[in-house]
Amino acid sequence: MGNQLDRITHLHYSELPTGDPSGIEKEELRVGVAYFFSDEEEDLDDQRGQPDNRYNSVKEQQHSPGAQQRKGALQHQHHPQQAHHQQHLVLNELEFSAFSCQECIFSKLSDTQDLHVYSIAGLLSVCKPGDLLELLFLCAGAGEFTHPPPPPHWAVYVGNGQIIHLLRGQIRQDSLHEVGSSMGRVVNSWYRYRPLTAELVLQNACGHLGLKSEEICWTNSESFAAWCRFGKREFKAGGELQAGDQQYFLKMHLSENNVHTLRFHSLEELIREKRRVDARGKLRAIKELSIVDDDKD
Repeated sequence: MGNQLDRITHLHYSELPTGDPSGIEKEELRVGVAYFFSDEEEDLDDQRGQPDNRYNSVKEQQHSPGAQQRKGALQHQHHPQQAHHQQHLVLNELEFSAFSCQECIFSKLSDTQDLHVYSIAGLLSVCKPGDLLELLFLCAGAGEFTHPPPPPHWAVYVGNGQIIHLLRGQIRQDSLHEVGSSMGRVVNSWYRYRPLTAELVLQNACGHLGLKSEEICWTNSESFAAWCRFGKREFKAGGELQAGDQQYFLKMHLSENNVHTLRFHSLEELIREKRRVDARGKLRAIKELSIVDDDKD
């Protein structure tokens, strides 16, 4: 269910009601909530530091003047202060967009988003309480991972260098330096839902500190962090409203003229698959999809 591979050129959708933008969920509206956690992000330390050439970072100065101007404009639009800090781009990074009904609900595209990453010190100098952070485990070198690298790790920044995040089946607070990531970025604008106030985001995150295992209803760090910021029940496992034939579509932008689309029945399923593909990288994704296409032929 939910991971059928399709090439979709024209999509027609009907509207689906969304959750309360205040983030306050009425208990009677939940349908089939399943409380469990994923081992997707068990121990990031075990998989960090192994070489993969897709994780070499590239300084912006290496791009053409036109590209520098376009990226600079996006950067100032989303995070004006970040222009003063060293920035990098990740080679062979997959880009995504996601849709529900006729609405784009997620966009990670270089044409519209600033995808630069920053050192932890640079990140700390620009993020503010309530921000969503994506933390990457980058390392220079050539070769292949002996096993798949960890997906990007998401967290809520709460101030004073501290984050609240879902890690190894527990909602916990840690120093950003202790997580072990080498790079990170603020990703507030990737999901297109209306955000809660910073105060409510921090309330959501802090209110779940210490929860473990069976008490947790998010399957990965991204779903938890996004729920804290947007308050939508769809980020929870089993949180969909089960409205008829509701479908989500994840578009994988492999190149300018090569977009593959995956169909899902829940946002939580879409996020899990997006993270799995993202961790494997663009080159592996292209290879896997080529094999699928050959099998169809």
